[in-house]
Amino acid sequence: MPSSALHVARTGLEAQDARMRVIANNLANVATTGFKRDRANFATLAYQDARVAGQQSSNETTYATGLNLGTGVGVQSTSRIETQGSLNATGNSLDLALDGDGYFQVQLPGGQLGYTRAGNFTRSADGQLVTTQGFAVLPQIAIPEGATSIAIAEDGTVSVSIAGEAEATQVGQITIASFANPAGLQAAADNFMLETGASGPAQIGIAGENGRGNIRQGMLEGSNVNIVQELVDMIETQRAYEINSKMISAVDEMLRNANQTL
Repeated sequence: MPSSALHVARTGLEAQDARMRVIANNLANVATTGFKRDRANFATLAYQDARVAGQQSSNETTYATGLNLGTGVGVQSTSRIETQGSLNATGNSLDLALDGDGYFQVQLPGGQLGYTRAGNFTRSADGQLVTTQGFAVLPQIAIPEGATSIAIAEDGTVSVSIAGEAEATQVGQITIASFANPAGLQAAADNFMLETGASGPAQIGIAGENGRGNIRQGMLEGSNVNIVQELVDMIETQRAYEINSKMISAVDEMLRNANQTL
């Protein structure tokens, strides 16, 4: 029994360590544009069934309850919480936020497609709309030289005003990717998500249509990390870690006393 309890306590330590790592990552990204917080999910490990409810207790009766001993806890998965962060005005015409569901599309090195909620875009040397890393936003938008202002409508239509021309010129339209299961996207570095079999293929469409969010120019979406909630979760995790640590010490003492007695 003591050795089994020691195993259970050790799985508890490992689980709480994983949970603390998730919380630490959430807090580290509290100011990251478009960041979505993660949550650790746990599941009980296999039970040792010393007696199963319903087994014969005599020739005429059965056990009403069983004798099941748990073997601890394991980290089952992490879930990304997709709730929207606050929209913050920046005044920068190339800062874009999605008010609702969906992702901006980006051409990553090697031809892979990335998806992001971080719309802090800029212009490259040749006038292309790119991320801060220099990756092209898709569909590619070329802003001509001499553009004095850039207007991006809620549906993603990009228009520019050019010195000497009376009317604005439309230069393209930013489309939005949506997924059947956005929680199935794989998180990557630099605020990008990657398509997986669990997310389903990207469904490309116009902002504001079929459940996709509208584009807000001159704004950025903040992270959805709630600092107060994360601190509460951190305290709870610390307490659970301490309790499991004390249990390990107590079981070690029990085993030491048993060895000395025997």
